[in-house]
Amino acid sequence: MSSLPRTIRNIWRSGIKDTIWQLATVGDTKAGRLVGTDKFGNRFYQNDEEELPLRTRWVKYKNFYGDAAEIEPGWHAWISYATDNLPTDPIYHNAGFEKWGKPLGFNPTQSRGAYKPYSTVKPKVAPWEPKVAVRG
Repeated sequence: MSSLPRTIRNIWRSGIKDTIWQLATVGDTKAGRLVGTDKFGNRFYQNDEEELPLRTRWVKYKNFYGDAAEIEPGWHAWISYATDNLPTDPIYHNAGFEKWGKPLGFNPTQSRGAYKPYSTVKPKVAPWEPKVAVRG
């Protein structure tokens, strides 16, 4: 958690509405400059002046319950400090993130569209089947 003077300074910079959003989602107040937005509507911020090392970049997810699977590969590399180049830079397009396969979409885990494997192995125990005797 931030110190009281830092929290007041961030409230002054970000505004009350954004501060309440940050406290509800991140649990801390942050202020910085907007560096970009991805195709899902997530906004990415950076503040190199006041933040601790490796806490200078953060994302404000479009929905309240953000999921890291909803970040594009280029932005994920930037926010995890794998690269300092923004995905909007021309050098990014030579990195090959977009050539890796299908376009990104919704992560279907815990939904009806989730992958459900099936077993091709013969079961070790056969289910019980009742045997009916003929009455005579």
